Amino acid sequence: MEQLKHECGVAMIRLLKPLSYYEHKYGTNRYGLNKLYLMMEKQHNRGQEGAGIACVNLDTPAGEEYMFRERAEGKDAITEIFSRVDETFIGQLYMGHLRYSTTGKSGLQYVHPFLRRNNWRAKNLCLCGNFNMTNIDEVFRFLTSQGQSPRIYGDSYITLELMGHRLDREVERLFIEAKDMGLEGTDVTAYIDQHVEMGNVLKTTMPHFDGGYVMCGMTGSGEMFAVRDPWGIRPGFYYCDDEIIALASERPVLQTTFDLQAEDIHELQPGQALIVNKSGSNRLEQIMPAQQLSACSFERIYFSRGSDRDIYQERKRLGEQLTGPILKAIGDDVANTEQLVRTTEQLVSTTVFSYIPNTAEVAFYGMTDGFRKQYGEVRTEKVVWKDIKLRTFISTNTERNDLAAHVYDISYGSLRPYEDNLVIIDDSIVRGTTLRESIFKILDRLHPRKIVMVSSSPQIRYPDYYGIDMSRLEELCAFRAAIAIIQERSMQQIIADTYRKCKERPMEANHVRSIYEPFTTEEINRKIVEMLRPEGMQAPIELVFQSIDGLHHACPAHPGDWYFTGHYPTPGGIRLCNEAFVNYIENVLKMQL
Repeated sequence: MEQLKHECGVAMIRLLKPLSYYEHKYGTNRYGLNKLYLMMEKQHNRGQEGAGIACVNLDTPAGEEYMFRERAEGKDAITEIFSRVDETFIGQLYMGHLRYSTTGKSGLQYVHPFLRRNNWRAKNLCLCGNFNMTNIDEVFRFLTSQGQSPRIYGDSYITLELMGHRLDREVERLFIEAKDMGLEGTDVTAYIDQHVEMGNVLKTTMPHFDGGYVMCGMTGSGEMFAVRDPWGIRPGFYYCDDEIIALASERPVLQTTFDLQAEDIHELQPGQALIVNKSGSNRLEQIMPAQQLSACSFERIYFSRGSDRDIYQERKRLGEQLTGPILKAIGDDVANTEQLVRTTEQLVSTTVFSYIPNTAEVAFYGMTDGFRKQYGEVRTEKVVWKDIKLRTFISTNTERNDLAAHVYDISYGSLRPYEDNLVIIDDSIVRGTTLRESIFKILDRLHPRKIVMVSSSPQIRYPDYYGIDMSRLEELCAFRAAIAIIQERSMQQIIADTYRKCKERPMEANHVRSIYEPFTTEEINRKIVEMLRPEGMQAPIELVFQSIDGLHHACPAHPGDWYFTGHYPTPGGIRLCNEAFVNYIENVLKMQL
């Protein structure tokens, strides 16, 4: 219900036939551009703050533009940029990007793709990515120690400059090689354009970075590539035939755009790059050794489209696995199976099952299927409706909170007042703001006997640093609840010890995990309810979260769970979490330690 922003969505297309082929077969020379548009619209869920596209035309003669780019800001950016492009924006290589910022930086200068210009075709580099780098300070120092002076301090520009620097070195290597072979003039240029090894560039660039990414790029000479981080944090899928090579952040995007089956599409593996050279030949190359797989489970729970065959089933399993704890919440902690069935026969008839639109709908189907399999028919209603979006022009917190209270509405008469329990599922509970300011208030108007608020994901306890906009501990309601319990029980020594370790040994381990160790999930649940319960609310509330084991059972191929467990896959994630705790103590809690 609390929209998380995600960085970002990527799309790439390489046409393998002459442009005349597509015009003859498909009736338009905009075939590649039209497919790029469809791929980006199908990934609109991944970024609505901005969008950009780029194109390379390999047939353009010297003296004319051959590398094009269009960018725009705002939720209508895709429509805007595609309405701008004319017949000059035609080529063999296309790249698109959808942006959500996780850094708070805005403006057209931060919208991908990024472009590095040069009079040598092979030295022109265009870059976009679904990424967030955790060690940008270190990479910046590396660049400046070599005498470079990046124009902008940000992971996108610094990545562009580092990779561009390595591309320059690759071109210079080929220049020397060509001269040694006795080539002169344009023959040297042709030799360089035909022999650029992007694998060399990537192998001397990407090991510098710590983070989650699928990095995409193309050069003016016709090289195209996409490389995935060694932990497999961020996703990437590709398809190849004799007409096109295409890559996207999500599998159904390729299925829909090119009318494919799931089996036709391949996933880019951790540390692996898909590289297409000027002639159109493609290969997979291992750029970095694969590390322990940490594919982001939030992609499966929330971010990726639920139309994916496997994600749809995984989200249903996430909901179905919660039938046991939900039954406990509505059945007064029944002790044995015989009593369980009898109590269920009574209680399910007086329990209404619903969901928070729209991303929790599939988990809702799984949850209700689980009850039907065991206990027969259940009552389901669409209790909550999403009415409007919170407008960003509202400036004050008071105004924002007042508007937030009306983002959702309810189906009046969907519950029997004071008789029916309400079980309502969402995909995640992060900050709790929408629950406190809107959901709980409007649900109380229906006068349920009890509200069981269900999350198909576990408690979110730790920040994310690989592309999700939850980088501050104090934003997380589970963290605030744990701190509140510590203070109530006069256990402040835990805070002091954690602060000292985070300050003195930030790379040693994730010391923030010690904040949660003394408490059970149920204790934190109760405190979250206490903190989020609006004043004057009548109905009792109970929270039910997915378990960590349940998460991994439902999504076995995506074990990345650092936002739930604190087990960050990279050193940069560990360091930033510890630094976040130090910032919290010094700037938010302001404790004297």
